[in-house]
Amino acid sequence: MSILGILIALGLLIWLAYRGWSILLLAPLCAVLAALLAGQPLLANWTQVFMPSAADFVAQFFPIFLLGAVFGKLMEASGSVEAIADYMTKKLGTGQAILAIVLAGAFVTYGGVSLFVAFFVLAPMGHALFKAANIPHRLMPAAIMLGAASFTMTAMPGTPAIQNAIPMPFFGTNAFAAPGLGILASAIMLAFGLWWLKLREKQARAAGEGYAFVGGGEEIAESAAEDETIRERATTAREFDPEEIGRGGMARTVPPFAVAALPLVVVVIVNLLMSFVVLPNYDASYLTTDAFGNVTLSAVGGVWSVIVALLVAILVLVVTNFSRLPDIRVTLDSGANASVLPILNVASLVGFGAVVAGLPAFEMVKEWVLGIEGGPLVSLAVSTNILAALTGSASGGLTIALDALGPTYMQIATETGIDPGLMHRVAVIGAGTLDSLPHNGAVVTLLAVVGATHKDSYLDIVMAAIVGGLIALVAVVALGSLVGSF
Repeated sequence: MSILGILIALGLLIWLAYRGWSILLLAPLCAVLAALLAGQPLLANWTQVFMPSAADFVAQFFPIFLLGAVFGKLMEASGSVEAIADYMTKKLGTGQAILAIVLAGAFVTYGGVSLFVAFFVLAPMGHALFKAANIPHRLMPAAIMLGAASFTMTAMPGTPAIQNAIPMPFFGTNAFAAPGLGILASAIMLAFGLWWLKLREKQARAAGEGYAFVGGGEEIAESAAEDETIRERATTAREFDPEEIGRGGMARTVPPFAVAALPLVVVVIVNLLMSFVVLPNYDASYLTTDAFGNVTLSAVGGVWSVIVALLVAILVLVVTNFSRLPDIRVTLDSGANASVLPILNVASLVGFGAVVAGLPAFEMVKEWVLGIEGGPLVSLAVSTNILAALTGSASGGLTIALDALGPTYMQIATETGIDPGLMHRVAVIGAGTLDSLPHNGAVVTLLAVVGATHKDSYLDIVMAAIVGGLIALVAVVALGSLVGSF
């Protein structure tokens, strides 16, 4: 009955979340239901298991959620994201419309801009570009997803995405874990996605199909930002509350490309310096005292690197764009507010996962996962894929998987000589594939922002964001098993 209870609770969570119910209510309700069906104490599971686990997630990762949202909001309000996207489109032209949208999305998100900020800026520009190139607008969601929500989220070494930060405390790694394999995976995702989208464009032209979208791109995006159901789904999937899009005003003039791109470059460079120069030479022996949690530098260093990188980038952005920001206080407040609901939603999913992992029947699930043929890398990839798919959240599914199995995988890595960085990269790429199922908040939000439907556009999203990711994951697992991490 306990296994059945877990399935019932998880099914109810997924079904009601997809219908727009708040995860803040659903997660504890479904966690208590799972405990009830397993014959476990209800209040104890809520207050002593669910809440501490959720609180630990907030304590570890709220600085990244907060600074990431503030940085994204400043990039939006200063016109920097628009300037970068406009530069890409002008340089590549309408003849390379798909490539321009993909590269613009990849550049801004790899530099730390929140996914939904990229969505709401790229969609209107995508409409203009696809219209000029006479490309069916149904291909636009896949192009945006490929650039903004695939390899720059999970595979590119150094990405400040929260998904890339989550494994750090578990494996003692930093954002540049398994850099060679990460670059290889990124190249596979990008190449496969572009091949598919160009093939679909060619097929559409041969069939005489063009743009044919009626309506304004900006109006569609604004309407999506105000939809409460979309907001509930979106804030479970990613780290920015769409309701804060557009608040605080926008710059009257966009900055030059070099000025717009500078903060993104700063994020990557500072993250790199912190990870390989500053922290390795930093005396953090005080961390082993009770006052600071009795931890090692490796357990917190990766998160510290991302925090410092975002802080420095925010300062650079404010200094170089101060005159353009219409109301810096409102913009900062809006960015801070945009981080609250997403982290609480994901933390609630983590709390649900902690309750489920503590049930007696979960030992059977754990044994099944660890017993998957192919070794620990395969079982890790499968577990993160499944949980990200079920929750519709890469960050939520990844944290649940690592909370339940992370110490076990770390022990296996130590005993078998597997580089923890390889475990890190496999886990992140695994979480970023099947999370993009139809109920995923990012997918639902993107379709609404673009003005497309699952019927017209989801197949291309599957190919660009899921199939390409799975191919890259298989390549990383196979190569990592043969030659190790690099």
